[in-house]
Amino acid sequence: MAEIKFEVKETIATLSESTKGWSKELNLVSWNDREPKYDIRDWAPEHEKMGKGITLSREELKALRDALNRLDL
Repeated sequence: MAEIKFEVKETIATLSESTKGWSKELNLVSWNDREPKYDIRDWAPEHEKMGKGITLSREELKALRDALNRLDL
């Protein structure tokens, strides 16, 4: 399996933290030297490991923001 190269360009928000030290974060991440995208996933401390997540373009992030703003929470 090919190694996945990534670089966290900006940490935007920590959404939650587990008792084992992992945190769910919204970051701007460059995957395999590509243009950075917005990314929500679980990360181990120091970002040495990651869980499954979702990667969003700027337009997709805006659509998600708009949808969340319409929720009555």
